[in-house]
Amino acid sequence: MNAPTSLPLAITVGDAAGIGPEIILKAFHQQAELTQGCVVVGDVAVMQRALSLLQHQQQVSPALHIQPVPDVQQLPSAPHCVPVLQVGPALHADGLPAWGRVSAQAGWLAGESVRWAALAALRGEVAALVTAPLHKEALAAAGAPFNQFPGHTELLQFYAAAHAGVPVADMPVRMMLANAELRTVLVSIHVSLRQAIEAVTFDNVLQTLRITHHAESAALGRPPRIALAGLNPHAGEGGLMGREEIEVLLPAIAQARAEGIQVSGPFAPDTVFMRARARQGQTGEYDVVVAMYHDQGLIPVKYLGLEQGVNITLGLPLVRTSPDHGTAFDLAGTGRADPTSLLQALRVAHQRVATVHVKGA
Repeated sequence: MNAPTSLPLAITVGDAAGIGPEIILKAFHQQAELTQGCVVVGDVAVMQRALSLLQHQQQVSPALHIQPVPDVQQLPSAPHCVPVLQVGPALHADGLPAWGRVSAQAGWLAGESVRWAALAALRGEVAALVTAPLHKEALAAAGAPFNQFPGHTELLQFYAAAHAGVPVADMPVRMMLANAELRTVLVSIHVSLRQAIEAVTFDNVLQTLRITHHAESAALGRPPRIALAGLNPHAGEGGLMGREEIEVLLPAIAQARAEGIQVSGPFAPDTVFMRARARQGQTGEYDVVVAMYHDQGLIPVKYLGLEQGVNITLGLPLVRTSPDHGTAFDLAGTGRADPTSLLQALRVAHQRVATVHVKGA
């Protein structure tokens, strides 16, 4: 199940006050084959606290242990070992962020872990990133530089652009949420609904179609069948309920088709996801739906089950996946968090690394 290269896969610790450390340890306990060759990027004391909790509750093997590592070049291969790379000053066991509370300290650690892992991936030192959930309020409380980023996607975009020496605008990215039944890509991400509507422009929609086509062609080994959701009810009903479909979406579709992109629509947003859904061993009518804004695209995928959803960032020069849930402060420190979505994010990361490796071989 490992990536077909000798490079490790980096798992960032997420928010230390949330469930990230716990689900990472449960993943190592439950799927040793899947986590072999992975390294946790974060803080040793944070991981040790979570391990002590889970071992006290007899949820993980008493043999499971934390192994600090100085770099990612030579990871230990011993069984029941969780390699942890310390980023920033090591935290003390008696001064850790309280579980379930917004903490600037936890926000900084989460942001620095992602920054370090992203740069390592861009330098070719790790094969991919799987990011445990961070808390947006904690990230903002951490101060500069992390308070300028609404979340993982924007943070990764910034550092990828800086590494490439280009403006952020020249490193366009999109969020895709996927599970075994449905894939959806968003035109806009973490903005207000009013701003999201304003973001439905010819250029943004066409750019989203291009990014989706390029990324999913690599992942599927063929051009994806893309469905474009409308912005308005009934996809505008011929202009009776809004003209964005006529004036923005149809021209973007025409240009995308002229470039060889297989896109259809715009379709009524309340039915297009059902047409794309794969179930009972049958593929859907479409491989991916491009949605106009955050909730339009994510509600259908999350409704099918948080435990299988994976967040994938498209457009980056690296592979990044994440669970599709948040920090779950209400569960932090209880030992009840479910690692299933993280395990699926690891599987998808391995698959995408393997696809890129085979394509580039």
